[in-house]
Amino acid sequence: MDIGLALFISVGALALFTFLAVAAYSENRTKERTEFHRAETLRKVAEQTGEGAEKVLEVIREEERIAQRKRHEGLKLGGLITTMVGLGLGIFLYTMAREAFTVAAIPLLIGLAMLVYVVLLAPQPE
Repeated sequence: MDIGLALFISVGALALFTFLAVAAYSENRTKERTEFHRAETLRKVAEQTGEGAEKVLEVIREEERIAQRKRHEGLKLGGLITTMVGLGLGIFLYTMAREAFTVAAIPLLIGLAMLVYVVLLAPQPE
């Protein structure tokens, strides 16, 4: 391998992983700051009484309901996508090598398990 190509690949990999580290740090810092402000708001609300406190608590409850609904829908979508990947992989492997298509049962069953969990076992969003 040429030394120039090796150097180019090394510098590129270093730049990529540096960018990923900074992006992960920034995202975690933003989440931390958001949670800090939320905790401060809850503390201030707990110290107050009256109509304003009730409105803030209602907003917080609504945010929690929205987050629960998003998690529920995300599980549905993830299960559906994984099931379809399993079916597609099964069809592909069946056309390529008939004896190997049973490998597709792994993502297919994982997707079906996710869908069964969401439909039957998971707490339903309010």
